[in-house]
Amino acid sequence: MVEAEPERPPGRPRSADIDAAVLTAAVDLLIERGVDAVTIEQVARRAGVTRATVYRRFPDKIQLLVAALGAGQDASPPPPEPVDIEQMLAIWARHLALPRLRKLTRRLMTSLHDHPALREAYWNASIRRREEAIRASLEHARDHGRFPPSADLGVIQTILTGAVGTHLTTQPDTSSEDEIRDFLLAVLHQTGYRGGERPA
Repeated sequence: MVEAEPERPPGRPRSADIDAAVLTAAVDLLIERGVDAVTIEQVARRAGVTRATVYRRFPDKIQLLVAALGAGQDASPPPPEPVDIEQMLAIWARHLALPRLRKLTRRLMTSLHDHPALREAYWNASIRRREEAIRASLEHARDHGRFPPSADLGVIQTILTGAVGTHLTTQPDTSSEDEIRDFLLAVLHQTGYRGGERPA
């Protein structure tokens, strides 16, 4: 059990252990039971704290879930400059090789459509910047001759997103980083990409 934190004098920092326990509890519940099962009461119970402790951090469920998703995905800001496409896919593969992150991403892909308020909040907090970073990397690759000049980058971005979803829903959570990277590269080469060697 994580003890409920005492009242803090003004300026005193919050307990990092309690912060982590609350966010971990929210992610665990989301993975195990879905968005509807994540309530302030259930998160407090799972984290071993009072509801007041959770509410002091997150006034409502949407803010709690957005913060939990960021923590669960170890979210970091997109790079300021476009990255090499194959480097980008290698990063995706590294993350998608983590079973817990696979389960969380799969839950998100099947849940956000049914929870528009959460989808909008998460889009504004994270997804929008990442989509923009992906598009910038695709444009950088096209400008350097790795895609045909007429390539529709919006369609290619959709294809890559779909490839991630396909892998998450059809392949085991024990898939290795190399297997995932090779799968994504094989899909990418079908779009006319002229990068590194196509995987066997």
